[in-house]
Amino acid sequence: MAIINLRDIFPEYTIDCLIEVLDGNEEAFKADLTKEIADVYVDFQRKENNHLRKRRRNKANYNLDCDEIENEIIEKPAEPFEIYTDKLDKQQILDAISDLPETQSNRIYAKFILGISQVEIARKESVAESAVNQAIERGLRNLEKKLKSFF
Repeated sequence: MAIINLRDIFPEYTIDCLIEVLDGNEEAFKADLTKEIADVYVDFQRKENNHLRKRRRNKANYNLDCDEIENEIIEKPAEPFEIYTDKLDKQQILDAISDLPETQSNRIYAKFILGISQVEIARKESVAESAVNQAIERGLRNLEKKLKSFF
């Protein structure tokens, strides 16, 4: 058995990588390995050139092969610290809303948290739309004053 160090054959190897080969087959092994790597490299170059040609032809300055990977890169997931601070901020806002007078807090909660329109709130409470609008505006002003003390 002969031992071949791939570091001697390929300069890309930075550490020793030893392979045992049957006696008399060292040169054949080196030739086969070199041919396989050359084939892989040629195949990769062919695929890369085809991809670049396709991008030029379609005038696409982005990757045509996959969408979701790039979207994940663009939209980074939130870090745990960000999630925690957002949670604290939301809790402080909800606490401040609950400290408002009942009509103001109910209307602000319905509009901004539940996403109900002012017209719908007015219809459900059987009041004028302007009364709902006024209560929300006053509540937002009061909320702003309370939140300034938090931040």
